[in-house]
Amino acid sequence: MRALWRRYLNGNPEYLAHYYWWAYLAPFGVWFFSHHLVINSILFGQYRRILDALLRHLHTAPCGRMLQLTCAYGKLTPALAGLTDELHLTDVASIQLKIAGNGLAHQHRSALMARMNAESMAYAASSFDTVVIFFLLHELPPAARQRALSEALRVLKPGGRLLIAEYGIDRNRHPLHRITLLRRAIERLEPFLHDFQQDDLPAQLQSCALKHGKSLQPADEQALFGGYYRVMLFNA
Repeated sequence: MRALWRRYLNGNPEYLAHYYWWAYLAPFGVWFFSHHLVINSILFGQYRRILDALLRHLHTAPCGRMLQLTCAYGKLTPALAGLTDELHLTDVASIQLKIAGNGLAHQHRSALMARMNAESMAYAASSFDTVVIFFLLHELPPAARQRALSEALRVLKPGGRLLIAEYGIDRNRHPLHRITLLRRAIERLEPFLHDFQQDDLPAQLQSCALKHGKSLQPADEQALFGGYYRVMLFNA
């Protein structure tokens, strides 16, 4: 097994190659998970609701120069490309950028794509009006997550917007949290999810903003599927 995941390092973070090679780096996995039915099933049929909730915020004001922080399976990227003339898409995995580009071409849309690690991006400070993070944070180890959040705030302009779609806080309130076998299966597939659900994300973001001499205000948080998922809007 060690040799299997090590073949996918190739400039990718070790945690990505080790824990998620089967979903984001292996060609068959990328093909399989790029199907809408699969993604919607993983999100318990909530993909459309989550996407719509995020897009509603983006329709309230011009998006300006927008950054999608790492690729995401599904219809998110073409939808974002339809909202701005300058969508930047970055991901550490070249295969993810390739499949995202194919999806955009199919929709006759485009984005400026660059292979970068979300923990350390080459973009200038305060260079984006809108930053979108879609189900990335729970897949990062704590230290990597902190660096990615810091980078997101570094590149966000004062007066800009940060949109995050993610899992909700785990307080054992949702029925799915109480299904032991399901919870254990999810924790095995998502080894950093439990830790993420214990974090105070708004507080972490505030700390990152202060580090870069910026302010960040929570503007809206919508709980979906009984709080199992959430879509959050922050104003810089």
